[in-house]
Amino acid sequence: MSASRTARERVRAELIREITDIARRHLAVDGAAGLSLRAVAREMGMVSSAIYRYFPSRDDLLTALIIDGYNALGEAVENAEAACAREDLTGRWLAVCRAVREWGLAHPHEYALLYGSPVPGYRAPEDTIAPAARDILVFGKIIADAIATGRLNPPAILPEPPEIISPDAEAVRGLIPGASDDVITRSVAAWTNLYGMVNFELFGQFNNTIEHRAEFFDHVMTGLARMLGLPT
Repeated sequence: MSASRTARERVRAELIREITDIARRHLAVDGAAGLSLRAVAREMGMVSSAIYRYFPSRDDLLTALIIDGYNALGEAVENAEAACAREDLTGRWLAVCRAVREWGLAHPHEYALLYGSPVPGYRAPEDTIAPAARDILVFGKIIADAIATGRLNPPAILPEPPEIISPDAEAVRGLIPGASDDVITRSVAAWTNLYGMVNFELFGQFNNTIEHRAEFFDHVMTGLARMLGLPT
């Protein structure tokens, strides 16, 4: 690779970083639906046609922001879980939950892009699938480790899942090797409860109701760990 090509690639990478940084600031003001390539170009001092060399459409820019967001959240979850002792299964689950909440609170507009209302007219491409799965894979590994070590004991507080949802459970089984339909349905319920709690806090549904939110969050996540059957 020539030195001039390397220099051009560095310049291109820096410009892309600057574009996405400015676009994230615009998310805070205009929301994803109002994101405009022309507005980003104006702030950068570029002619609008120039920005299309880096992002041919608004949807391409949205996709870049979505991938960056999923990767940032996934990295936060992976780092939090990796810092826990492997045998502390409940501690690993709680670390994952807290990492999701803390990242969401620190990056509310990016979180809203990932888990808020769909952007009208935007369809996420396959490029977003792997980044979106990073946090889920960590959670699945915790449950799989609990199964493999014989330490997952779900309490008999839920009915057996109906046979009609077995195909849905099968679609998830690759994330949690060795899991029964019951464990898979509990896991999906716990995961969606986690994000539901973060959504309620970020989008204002807890206002004037739940004030001690960190403590309430930890209490609910600990309850979900027991519903899953993780050791106390």
